[in-house]
Amino acid sequence: MKTVIIIPARMASKRFPDKPLALINGIPMIQRVWEKAIKSNLGDTYVACSETEVFDLITKLGGAAIMTDPKLPSGTDRVYAALQQITSYNTYQSIINLQGDMPLINEDDIIKVNEPILKGFDIGTLATNLSIEEESNINITKVKIDWVKEKSLGIAKDFYKNSKGHIDHVYHHVGIYSFNIKALSKFVSMPPSVNELNYHLEQWRALDSGLSIGVSFVENVPISVDTKEDLIHLESIIKSQQ
Repeated sequence: MKTVIIIPARMASKRFPDKPLALINGIPMIQRVWEKAIKSNLGDTYVACSETEVFDLITKLGGAAIMTDPKLPSGTDRVYAALQQITSYNTYQSIINLQGDMPLINEDDIIKVNEPILKGFDIGTLATNLSIEEESNINITKVKIDWVKEKSLGIAKDFYKNSKGHIDHVYHHVGIYSFNIKALSKFVSMPPSVNELNYHLEQWRALDSGLSIGVSFVENVPISVDTKEDLIHLESIIKSQQ
């Protein structure tokens, strides 16, 4: 199966302007994510950006970058817009939407998010164990899973952020996705569903439209950098590992 990894990168984040170029121990964040994608050896890798600063950085590193409209509403839309600019885009059977703010993601986890597509699902994503403390944390997205193969491959049945207490088979959702090309095209062409608007989770657009979401289990949640405080925390982790 031919796979492409596309990393959406946007400089105009309200909480953290210029985030893709933020230095983490001297290396831009988007460069760290791009290097992880390359090391996964899954397939062609592109950065989908809307600013020349990011484009120039990636191309100077020898990578491939694609300019996209800065007004696109989501990372998924940016991935699809970039995909359509690739000459041979219709030869890819799997497209991975790799978040540009997870610089410590494990290359094996990038490989794992592709596994549901290999098994015939429309969309793939990741999940890990949910701690007791996280059950009541409304900032964490939870996913209810019916396991096909225990803690290996499952089917996503529900996504939510609010606290429902302890529920069996509910896990911490990790927001990285793979799509087969038809599912991605269908997803971006549809308006938000009622559940998507109610829960503020775009995963519901897929479930409400009948697209299947397969889930691979991973051991840890990759640290996501949303604020400058997150960046400082991440730098301390990297230094402790050196």
